[in-house]
Amino acid sequence: MVWIYGGGFRFGEATRDVYAPDYFMEREIVLVTFNYRLGALGFLSLADPDVQVPGNAGLKDQLFALRWIEENIANFNGDPNNVTVFGESAGAAATHLLMLTPKAQGLFHKAILQSGTALCPWTEQEPKNRAYFLAVELGYSGENIDKDVLSFLSNVSGSKLIQFYKEFRQPHEYDERVFFSFTPVVEPYESENSLLTKPIKDLLITTWSNEIPILLGFTADEGMLHYNETVKNPHLVNELGDCVAVLPKVVKKDCDMQSCTELGLRLREAHFGNAEPNCSKHLYQYLELLTYRHFLVDVQRTLLARAAYASNVPTYLYRFAFDSPHQNHARTLHCGRSARGVCHADDLSYMFYNASSEKLPPTCGEFKTIQRMVGMWTAFAATGNPNCTEIEPTQWQPVEAEDVQNAQPKCLNIDEDLEMKYLPHKHLKTWISLFTKENLF
Repeated sequence: MVWIYGGGFRFGEATRDVYAPDYFMEREIVLVTFNYRLGALGFLSLADPDVQVPGNAGLKDQLFALRWIEENIANFNGDPNNVTVFGESAGAAATHLLMLTPKAQGLFHKAILQSGTALCPWTEQEPKNRAYFLAVELGYSGENIDKDVLSFLSNVSGSKLIQFYKEFRQPHEYDERVFFSFTPVVEPYESENSLLTKPIKDLLITTWSNEIPILLGFTADEGMLHYNETVKNPHLVNELGDCVAVLPKVVKKDCDMQSCTELGLRLREAHFGNAEPNCSKHLYQYLELLTYRHFLVDVQRTLLARAAYASNVPTYLYRFAFDSPHQNHARTLHCGRSARGVCHADDLSYMFYNASSEKLPPTCGEFKTIQRMVGMWTAFAATGNPNCTEIEPTQWQPVEAEDVQNAQPKCLNIDEDLEMKYLPHKHLKTWISLFTKENLF
């Protein structure tokens, strides 16, 4: 099992403080993780082929790690023919992108995507002018010529590049609620080491990974990640108006202003009824909206692509909804100790021991949930089927194409009790209705 950490392609590391392997080490698996380049060092992209910086260096680090595993894992009692890559947030999006590149074919055989896919709006940004904007912020005064920009940046210390962070937005990106300046890109030209040179929607059709089983899902209240930011900046809700600002960016790209206004009002009615959005009254409705916009709608689009192109292999869907008062560490970090709900990354505390973890009595729900999560994940890694003794008598069934097409797929709801149920997110059909057939997946 190969773990890829998240962090918005901007921060993160393979550290025991966050991802200690204790729970997995009780199982018959070999767990591997690694670091990869982040920020401008990992994802700066320049269009000039002569400077040879097409982008995606961070993804190429991940590919290099997978090749090393293929060549060496047998020395650690691992099986190079039974590799599962799994990741969370940006790590899940990276896993999905690796599923789309021919260069990764044969290097892994199953995948788990936790709270992220290649279709999420924060996964891929246009690289245009970002390197230039970065250079200017660091003191560059020359023209926007790739070779000159690269020459300047090459003389900036690595530590300074890592420490410096600013959002370099294009005018049409000002409304994005989650934004990272340096992310994976569709590379501007073909080269020997190219990973992604076609649009993601094209790669979804032909990818080799349409022949492998996957497991994917999300936490019940992903949008709680933005709790602090929203409380500190109530205008984010108060100035929503017609909700055009929170339309998916691929939707906005393909429609005129009148159509965008009509679609935005459709969203506003779904989430706020006839009321004018107001932070003091609608904080949690707004956070729920962000759950859809940044995660859930793109999980559904990924399911639709799998139903269309990968119908011969199973796709398992989960919803992590275990609302512990003290073990949901990400929620405590982002929302404080008094908040309840299941925040983005809360599931990680039931997979990896971390600096906030405590010894748990074997009779408590948190202990049981850890056993279930690790049991399901390792069973899937071993066999491609997540059913295991820890969840009996529940049977986790793959999604059915017809349910997915109706925007009501069945998921395993992971709470104090396990239950197979239709996804209980009532606005999903509204969100899917915003897309045209061409831009849906």
